[in-house]
Amino acid sequence: MAEPEGPRVGLVLGAGGVLGGAWLTGALHAIATETGWDPGSAQHVVGTSAGAMVGALLACGVPPWFMVAHSSGEQFLGRTDPRGQPASSANRSAGASFKLERGTPALGPGSWRLALSSLARPYRYSPAAVLSGWLPLGPISTEPLKDTVRRVCVGSWAPHPNYWAVAVDYQTGERVAFGSDGSPPAPLPDAVAASCAIPGFYRAVEIEGRRYVDGGLRSASNLDILAEEGLDLVIALNPMSSLHASSPRTLGERVAFSVRQNSGKRLGSEARRLRERGTEVLLIQPTVHDLDVMGTNLMSRGRRHDVIETAVETMSEHLHESALGERLAELPPGVPELVRRPKQRLRALPDFTELAAARWTQPAARAARAAPVISAP
Repeated sequence: MAEPEGPRVGLVLGAGGVLGGAWLTGALHAIATETGWDPGSAQHVVGTSAGAMVGALLACGVPPWFMVAHSSGEQFLGRTDPRGQPASSANRSAGASFKLERGTPALGPGSWRLALSSLARPYRYSPAAVLSGWLPLGPISTEPLKDTVRRVCVGSWAPHPNYWAVAVDYQTGERVAFGSDGSPPAPLPDAVAASCAIPGFYRAVEIEGRRYVDGGLRSASNLDILAEEGLDLVIALNPMSSLHASSPRTLGERVAFSVRQNSGKRLGSEARRLRERGTEVLLIQPTVHDLDVMGTNLMSRGRRHDVIETAVETMSEHLHESALGERLAELPPGVPELVRRPKQRLRALPDFTELAAARWTQPAARAARAAPVISAP
């Protein structure tokens, strides 16, 4: 595949549960709309947990504007997914439908090997990884997460040349970036579900005979995974940290504040590693207004669209009031249909799969104009 001209750019989308994914959706929509840059056109797209889900949608050609419209309940008649099912019937919570795993509930530690290894050498593991080994296998099925990806993914993997979903091997605690060179082969729905599989909540995902869980156990951002890729610019959106977190009052707020502090420190450390190698790094985090709407329970589904709408507003303001908007506007413009929603009434929807492939063909503009559309009555 040919790559777009211009600087080599990486996009890193961090963990953050249901509401972290909502914040990512709104923020990416604002970035695309205000700057004309297509986030899915980054040469590397790396996602962890919620970021893996949003990143997979981007990598498969689903533009942020469509994610926002779909979340709001908008109907797109005539639009079908790769399995021929109407898009109007798709779950609007990006896979956040909590259904119990079939079978007898699992008892005891979810990973005896990780539990015992981390007990013997706790300094080799993050606190989250130490705890996760002792937690029981989660009772919640990852099938709704897989179904969300199946609805947008035509093949076994995204058409993007470097989409990576970060997970953790549940036996060793080691980080695995599915989609990268040398990683275990995995269907895209399974890789995304593995990256999202919070220990003790979701059931671990088995791939090639091994079980994998949430990549956030290693790091909420995993920004440093791109340190050796020789990129010119890396843009990292991290829902789990913030420069604007207010002083905590309740117990829940104190826990959330501590988590965000630790995530922010890790993010800063990872960013320094890239900058030492000559890569420009732009860090984007929720504002205090975003945090007020998100609250402390990031797995809450009731506030999901409110978080999206708030993120659109706060990110748009940030792009106008800071140098960030000017910097991103310098990047090569994306395929129009993947950047901004057409102003006219949508009587026909673009074929996002074709447009996603058009990102990596030359010339991209000609491919975009030639891409077929799916008519809607």
